[in-house]
Amino acid sequence: MKPSKPAAPQTATLAEIAREAGVSAPTVSKVLNGRADVAPATRTRVEELLRVHGYRRRRAEASRSPLIDLVFHELESAWALEVIRGVEHVARDAGLSVVLSESAGRLTPGRTWADQVAARRPHGVVLVLSGLDESQRALLTSRSIPFVVMDPAGDPGPDVPSIGATNWQGGLAATRHLVELGHTRIGAISGPSRMMCSRARVDGYRAALETAGLPVDPSLVVAGDFHHDAGYRLGLELLRRPDRPTAVFAGNDLQALGLYEAARELGLRIPEDLSVVGFDDLPVARWVGPPLTTVRQPLTEMAEAAARLVLELGRAPEERAATRVELATSLVVRSSTDAPAVAQRLA
Repeated sequence: MKPSKPAAPQTATLAEIAREAGVSAPTVSKVLNGRADVAPATRTRVEELLRVHGYRRRRAEASRSPLIDLVFHELESAWALEVIRGVEHVARDAGLSVVLSESAGRLTPGRTWADQVAARRPHGVVLVLSGLDESQRALLTSRSIPFVVMDPAGDPGPDVPSIGATNWQGGLAATRHLVELGHTRIGAISGPSRMMCSRARVDGYRAALETAGLPVDPSLVVAGDFHHDAGYRLGLELLRRPDRPTAVFAGNDLQALGLYEAARELGLRIPEDLSVVGFDDLPVARWVGPPLTTVRQPLTEMAEAAARLVLELGRAPEERAATRVELATSLVVRSSTDAPAVAQRLA
């Protein structure tokens, strides 16, 4: 009979932490459970000791609610619906429900959220385009609440499990497609520069131009915010230039649709006068006129992978697999891209 794996040693017991903090064991238990009836100074002292000692509640002690917490940086678009769908698939099969939270544009949820999660004691937390600060990580770790970051805003660190996509490869494929059509003056509307996925897509765009021997014009790369309005506003800025680009790679589909509107306002036809490539392949990309060439990011599959990983970590946190998983992107060619008008006339 194969011997069972010995349990990881506990660096400090709840009673020892209580003695060091100068409080009772029930008070430490209240902090662990996210109870509100603890003085702020006491809570801070106990939380710091839990972090310093690396306290982790034993799984036998951790009575979990049948929930997965899904936290969004912003909850405004069809992009979020694809993610929700993926997490819901996995949660439903596991007999769990999903709790949605939004951090109102902040890349790190507020302290109130962390206390609420501690009180709910979910099976795990999936954070989308966001992350946790050190104290929040310690809070979840001490409660044995596993967490996974999907498409992290910044470098999550080597010890934080994360799920992403091949953003650099996607930016490369999108721009290479435009180069192969004959475009030499290609603009880019990126997402927020503070987000890792935005930077990777633009890096792929630059790599494709450099590989083709084309100059990278910094004035043709503008930073947006992944919203329709930014695509429209920045699209007008690029297309009003006397030396306007003949093609634009938009950092996501919503910005590409805003660029469509800017082109229509200026009397430019897509793809005859302007080729456009997006990123994500949201359902709307197939139905706009003309249908949008875009890089498919497997959002639903990424969300499913994140939810499965967080449940696996809850069952066996000591057997954590690869901390960073990237799913492949792929170029979907539709009708919004063609050879530039000059090349068509010479053909």
